[in-house]
Amino acid sequence: MIDVSASAPGRVNLIGEHTDYNGGFVLPMAIPQRTHVTLRKSAGRRIVAHSTEMNEPAEFTLGEERRAGGWADYLQGVTWVLARAGHAVSGCELRIRSEVPPGAGLSSSAALCVALLRAVREAFSLRIDDVEIALLAQKVETDFVGAPVGVMDQMASSLADARTALFLDARTLVHEKVALPQNAAILVIDSGIRHSHATGDYRARRAECEEAARGLGVPQLRDVEPRDLERISRLPKVLAKRARHVVTEDARVIDTVAALRAGDLQRAGGLFDESHASLRDDFEVSLPEIDRLVAIARQASGVRGARLTGGGFGGSIVALADVGRSPVGNPRDMGLSIVEEALRAGLRPSLLVPQASS
Repeated sequence: MIDVSASAPGRVNLIGEHTDYNGGFVLPMAIPQRTHVTLRKSAGRRIVAHSTEMNEPAEFTLGEERRAGGWADYLQGVTWVLARAGHAVSGCELRIRSEVPPGAGLSSSAALCVALLRAVREAFSLRIDDVEIALLAQKVETDFVGAPVGVMDQMASSLADARTALFLDARTLVHEKVALPQNAAILVIDSGIRHSHATGDYRARRAECEEAARGLGVPQLRDVEPRDLERISRLPKVLAKRARHVVTEDARVIDTVAALRAGDLQRAGGLFDESHASLRDDFEVSLPEIDRLVAIARQASGVRGARLTGGGFGGSIVALADVGRSPVGNPRDMGLSIVEEALRAGLRPSLLVPQASS
């Protein structure tokens, strides 16, 4: 039988954190690290999966998917959502290899789901486009795995590339590519602190946002604007902080797109800095180690701004650098210099983008 191979990238979110499930705006881009899936059809209705990152193979029967709390839940979720959408698949053997570090805030789960959906689409000639793949992948996480994520990760993994940013309206799914200025470099550094969207803190933030929207009398916080900050301030203190972050973050995404289009890295970097402060103080999803890593990145020559990226409580940071203003030489060396300084400070980071080794 003929093997079918597919892959999908992880993503880094440049700005727009915790806005997607509030119907707002985000600005992610793909990273070079990808998840690779090879599929070979087999007789019957049994799925057998081997992963280079996992010691034990995963097996299950189509139509008998059951969440068990492990990595195989994402595979079962894919076949489960496809069946619910009316797409027929049969037994197969999967081989999976991933370069996207799990728990680093770079959408390893979305990359796995999108890569598998791409492989299944080709193997079984399914009539689903890239946006549908993203929506199916989101349903894997929300409806089967039980992680209340928005749609950004899956849309980025399905539609973004590593050369341009993807400006996405998470409510309408309208999206467009935004080119980075020629002298811009994106640095992604893994803090080494792992997180999970299925844990309670992420759920609590989403519930607080929904409660704040009800308190403001709107369907989602997307429907509130910065001119409404005085009204937001009359909410209970915690809800006011959560809503203030989302509303100002949506505005920062729009302003960042404008700054990038104008080639204004100083303005864009300042918005990165504002975003991190908001995530730290209003949304309260940062950690002291993350704050320290961000501060070290900001001090590096040529860096215009830096922030936590991803859901928070660990994961990675993203820095916007101006390669024309750094004597270091190139983006990779800029990133490595930040990592070295952070290691001296007792942190345990690693450089992911630009990749630390070629």
